[in-house]
Amino acid sequence: MIYITGIGAISAIGNNVSENLHSLKNKITGIGKIKYLETNYKDEIPVGEVKMSDNELITALSLNKERAFTRTALFGIKAAKEAVDNAGITDINKYKTGIISATTVSGMGSSEKYYQKFLHTDFANDFIKTHEAADHTEKIADYLGIKEFMTTISTACSSSANAMMLGARLINNGILDRVIVGGADALSKFTLNGFNTLMILDREPCKPFDKERKGLNLGEGAAFLVLESEKVVNEEGKKPLAILSGYANANDAYHQTATSPEGYGPFLAMSNALKNAQLSVDNINYINVHGTGTENNDLSEGKALKKIFNNKVPKFSSTKAYTGHTLAVAGSLEAIYSILSIQNKIIFPNLRFENSIEDLNLIPETKLIENIEIEHILSNSFGFGGNGTSLVISKVR
Repeated sequence: MIYITGIGAISAIGNNVSENLHSLKNKITGIGKIKYLETNYKDEIPVGEVKMSDNELITALSLNKERAFTRTALFGIKAAKEAVDNAGITDINKYKTGIISATTVSGMGSSEKYYQKFLHTDFANDFIKTHEAADHTEKIADYLGIKEFMTTISTACSSSANAMMLGARLINNGILDRVIVGGADALSKFTLNGFNTLMILDREPCKPFDKERKGLNLGEGAAFLVLESEKVVNEEGKKPLAILSGYANANDAYHQTATSPEGYGPFLAMSNALKNAQLSVDNINYINVHGTGTENNDLSEGKALKKIFNNKVPKFSSTKAYTGHTLAVAGSLEAIYSILSIQNKIIFPNLRFENSIEDLNLIPETKLIENIEIEHILSNSFGFGGNGTSLVISKVR
């Protein structure tokens, strides 16, 4: 059994887990005008930006200002530290501990500022070296003192969900006793311009699963969870927050950026995650859908939901209307939101929903639901190239 014993997050709606929960419960969205990213679209494209500058993050974490810490790495360090502290870990290497972090841009937000000079002159800058995906993972591992195992995953929007899945498998196979899993991504001109070119960015705050949806809002942040084995939990006498009871990855390989219209990939990911958890569709009380607000994603995911749940889809909602689509962070961030749902007996609303998609006739939850017993949550993360992962988060009995 894989226990979740610690969580940490920073996003557009809060600089820690507590602030995120407050915003979710009070319908406070983080979508707004760009403040920190240098772009020509500052007043045109809304995003879910973290409300801290790089210097504020460096000061809060007591980091050396002379070292090249990217915004991605700063988010990752802050969220991972919160998760480790939340898990009550004082000796990180007492057990075989690893870290698996996910990202799509890593240090690109910093390196893209200098690459022209780097290519055409003798210009040298430490931020050029932060471009690679693993840089932020190495910075987090150094900060936490992890020495046993480290790796980085980049599978687009399913990245941190896959980090959680890999961490669970490493524990189940006796390779590690404890794994810090999650992801970090900062906004960059590359991602903003790229998604804008794909013509899937909404010029207003997004409306997941709504008939009039026009696209997604990009977001940024980091989210990490501490996964621990039964051995560690028993020896330490810990009270876990939740259980990662099931997981599955599938790839329909339909298109570079779009999911198959029939939802083959999402269907496989969800059905195999349920099989892995040894649960039936009737056991799922709530679904944190991928729900980006794009034409393709919501229709494809909706079709898969109707197919797997035999048209009796449980309560569901997308929290991306709060945070924006945080790309590689989405899976771990929404896993944390799932844990908060279980712990607080609440379901978070799908903001700005008005009318259901005609081909689906699915209506997400639009109001905060309280005092609801939740045993099992299905959390979906479906990425570019058809790489999709579903997680099952369960209550500790």
